[in-house]
Amino acid sequence: MVSTWEWQVFCKNTIDGEVMPRCFGNGGEITYLDWLFSAWGWTLSVALLAMVVAIVAGSLMGILRTLPHKGLVFIGDAWTELFRNIPLLVQVFLWYHVLPSLFLSLRAIPSFILVVVALGFFTSARISEQVRAGIQSLPTGQRHAGLAVGFTLAQTYRYVLLPMAFRIIIPPLTSESMNIIKNSSVAFAVSIAELTMFAMQAQEETSRGIEVYLAVTGLYFLSAFAINRIAMVVEHRVQVPGLLGAK
Repeated sequence: MVSTWEWQVFCKNTIDGEVMPRCFGNGGEITYLDWLFSAWGWTLSVALLAMVVAIVAGSLMGILRTLPHKGLVFIGDAWTELFRNIPLLVQVFLWYHVLPSLFLSLRAIPSFILVVVALGFFTSARISEQVRAGIQSLPTGQRHAGLAVGFTLAQTYRYVLLPMAFRIIIPPLTSESMNIIKNSSVAFAVSIAELTMFAMQAQEETSRGIEVYLAVTGLYFLSAFAINRIAMVVEHRVQVPGLLGAK
């Protein structure tokens, strides 16, 4: 079976199927390799921006859930339960099909942004749990000490609790960063030309599903593996000696 593989398919022009020298198009010509790298760029863009949204929203909601105020705790809990209990693909369709019909101003927003928001909010629910757990894992004396030296509650979170909590939750944040790369594949459902859409369309056009899907799988793996290695370096540099098993 290996002898039947045709890796040269990536050097073919997407219009007429002619093999291009050096596997890259010239001028307006595009090869499947050009298309593959472009799709990889869209995947990374969706994942990166969605992770920024997720960290900001998830951190805020996680903090609210640890404050001594029932109303704010309810808001954080409601956000977390809402976005983690609705399937991601359903949320993408809600943002793309339903909400624009209710709020006409959303029709002017590109589908790329809507997917980023949907994926970011979905992931923020998981990060909210991690931030809450990270803060609550700290000894209560940390909060009391901050307040005792004259910090406000906001300053106590900023200078005492959050720097420690975020160091603790780097491992689960790494997992979420890797997951968001994989979950970005839902963008194909609203016609974002990312890796999964490339794989489906290229396979249909070339009938070379093995080569196409192996290449896409390799890029997904490479992206997630790179995030894992970077996070390990960051974790090693910022870990607090003696805290929860750190060395």
